[in-house]
Amino acid sequence: MIEGIVYRYRCGIAWRDVPQVFGPWQTIWTWHRRRAGDGTWDRILQRLLTHADAAGIIDWAVSVDSTIVRAHQHATNTTRHTGGCVELHESFDRAA
Repeated sequence: MIEGIVYRYRCGIAWRDVPQVFGPWQTIWTWHRRRAGDGTWDRILQRLLTHADAAGIIDWAVSVDSTIVRAHQHATNTTRHTGGCVELHESFDRAA
């Protein structure tokens, strides 16, 4: 089960795409969800970090990325009123 969960996160795939060799994806997802709900993954991570820090394996340097990613104008769900047909009629009147 753990190998299936790790594989899923490492590859960045959907649960349904986990290879059958790890078992049914529903079973892997359910097992992962239960362990996340009862705090098992948090305890495992804390214990691993404690041991790695004591062994001097972890470099606690922090990297901050201040990259700005702008969304395309059509990526928003807001409407933008451009005038539509009224604008075209006004332009036609001015041209005459």
